[in-house]
Formats: sequence, structure tokens, C-alpha cells
Amino acid sequence: MKRNLKMLAIVLGALVMFGGAGTAKADGRDDACYRNVRQQERELNRAVERHGFNSRQADHERRDVERAREKCRIIHERERDRYR
Repeated sequence: MKRNLKMLAIVLGALVMFGGAGTAKADGRDDACYRNVRQQERELNRAVERHGFNSRQADHERRDVERAREKCRIIHERERDRYR
């Protein structure tokens, strides 16, 4: 009985240790991607404050935010499809 319990503990420990490694890496990529989106959003807010909501600078920053979000969506979909 103790032997089975010990073996179960070893197997579960290995699953936890090795199963979480891939997830941490994917989360790191997501974090970098969404950090970029947040940076683009800050630049948009700065452009709106400096030049106005309907300025060409703000429009340019809105396009940059949308590009960054789309890039994150694509990366997320590729990662999701990769593990199916």
C-alpha cells in the first residue's frame, strides 16, 4: 500500500513539474504581447491629451493599438491550435 502511494506521489509530482513548464512559457509570451498593447494604449491616451480626440495623431495611435491587439489574437490562436 505504501509503495503504491509513494509511486502515485512521484507520478503526480512529475506531472506538476513538467506539465506547468509549457504553460509558463506561453503565459510569458502572452504577457509580452499584452504589455505591448498596454504601451500602445498609453501612447494613444498621450496623443489624445496632446492633440485631441479626433486628431490625426490619435487616429494613427488607434491604428497602432488595433494592430497590436490583432497580433496578440493571432499569437493566441496559433498557440491554442498548436496544442490541440
